[in-house]
Amino acid sequence: MRPVTSLTNPAIKALRSLHDRKHRRRSGVFLAEGVRIVTEALDLGWKPQTLVLVEGREEEPHIRRILSKIETSGTDCLTVPEAVMTKISRKDNPQMILASFHERWQSSAQVFESPEGCWVVLDRVRDPGNLGTILRTADAVGASGVILVGDCVDAYSVETVRASMGAIFNNNLVRMTEDEFISAARSSSFRVLGTALPASVDYREARWSAPLLLLMGNEQSGLSTEMMACADQLIRMPMLGRSDSLNLAVATGLCLYEHLRADEAGDPGSSGQK
Repeated sequence: MRPVTSLTNPAIKALRSLHDRKHRRRSGVFLAEGVRIVTEALDLGWKPQTLVLVEGREEEPHIRRILSKIETSGTDCLTVPEAVMTKISRKDNPQMILASFHERWQSSAQVFESPEGCWVVLDRVRDPGNLGTILRTADAVGASGVILVGDCVDAYSVETVRASMGAIFNNNLVRMTEDEFISAARSSSFRVLGTALPASVDYREARWSAPLLLLMGNEQSGLSTEMMACADQLIRMPMLGRSDSLNLAVATGLCLYEHLRADEAGDPGSSGQK
């Protein structure tokens, strides 16, 4: 462990810069905070670039377990005063530990050359809390991964990683433009389901069998016209009260668990056969 007390230390400055998207894009590195999330990353085989610990916590059992996992990894391990950790995390009550990791992105070819499973496709999603929650749900149901289409929120922002509760480390992530996605989807053997207000098919009646692409739209405007046209079938959730829409992460969760239910029951559904 290397003690660092100054905010002008190059390693500390580099970590603080990772709150900005342009620095994450340039370096390909992101921050993960907290014992649970860092432990999850290590258990899944992710190697930290840098690990930072509040000084005086080194002998706590859960910290010792983390340190033992990275003994031979070459990770730069720092101890810092709590005031410095506060500046790195930008939180008044920071976690006692954080780490930086290299981003991992899958290529679109890996998705479309061997279609299988269920991929969540997010069209211009803007809220990091929604994305983090969707990553948790995708992990929970064993989805194949998440495809980010167009100008989406950064999957590796501190807010998204925090909201994912570690699920970011167990999801396959892909980035594509709208044109790239539509071209690939139309020439593939994936079935494409999209959620949209104009849809006439109840989501419980849809055909949920894999290989499947589940299209979910922007929080304000939903799916673009072009993305809706790409779908084999548009589906809706019944709305019995005054509300006319559901939160994006909630709607995605309903769809993913309906896919899981149908998959486990061997029941593809009855409507809109491709």
